Amino acid sequence: MTVVNDLSPFGHHAPRGLVAKVLRLTRHRRESWLGRRFGFACRAAGLALLRGAPQDVDAIGARMRLYPSHNVSEKNLLFTPHLFDPEERELLASRIGEGFVFIDIGANVGGYSLFVAAQAGPHARILAVEPQPDIFERLVYNVRQNPFGSIKALECAVADQDGEITMFLDPANSGESSVRFVHVRDQGPSVRVASKTLATVLREERLDRIDALKVDVEGAEDLVLEPFFRTVPGRLWPTLLIVDNGSAQATATVEALGDGRAYRKLLRTRSNDIFERIA
Repeated sequence: MTVVNDLSPFGHHAPRGLVAKVLRLTRHRRESWLGRRFGFACRAAGLALLRGAPQDVDAIGARMRLYPSHNVSEKNLLFTPHLFDPEERELLASRIGEGFVFIDIGANVGGYSLFVAAQAGPHARILAVEPQPDIFERLVYNVRQNPFGSIKALECAVADQDGEITMFLDPANSGESSVRFVHVRDQGPSVRVASKTLATVLREERLDRIDALKVDVEGAEDLVLEPFFRTVPGRLWPTLLIVDNGSAQATATVEALGDGRAYRKLLRTRSNDIFERIA
């Protein structure tokens, strides 16, 4: 299903009526298993009520217009933002300092980038990188609804080559589209998108360090990390690294660096492996 993005002023799709009541229920923190089941049941009811319509909300410190029907990330941010990678966000927040440099590869509609921007202040530098044209449009819209001024959105894939690359789109969940065809569950359309290596991104953006790097590109994380670590000097390697744990190759690449003496694994969450550079 193709959803045409609505770029009307923020607030036009503010939650109202029964939808607003459902959101109050799903956004309430519930620690018990039964409470979470109730919240998820309310979320399913909310999705049925929306029928694909977006909603304008505050989530994890930022204003966003979210289309939850065919994007799991947007669904979670809308209905249960407290469950949107809470361990990763807590760790990121603990590492933020003056002039924080964060690169968000596979930014989707901006959840991580906007969270860091809200925490890091005006002197941060945040690159939100997203290749899918319609999702990139939503990302830019969300960035513009907030006063942070520290996020730059880049419309490209980060991979092992500069030029163009084919992206295979997941019709059920935009967040699982990938440049690796074997990762996509159902054969859907494909698009050609611009691609750059991470080394090229750093050079073009004139970055001399990365305080934190998040890589979530649905099974192609090794295409980002392997050439980067092979060609870029160690002084440019990220201090904190969050990698989707669906890519065994990417995790192995990080764990092998410097015979295992470059990074230590801090945490494995439901979605990610988190590494920290060893001083």
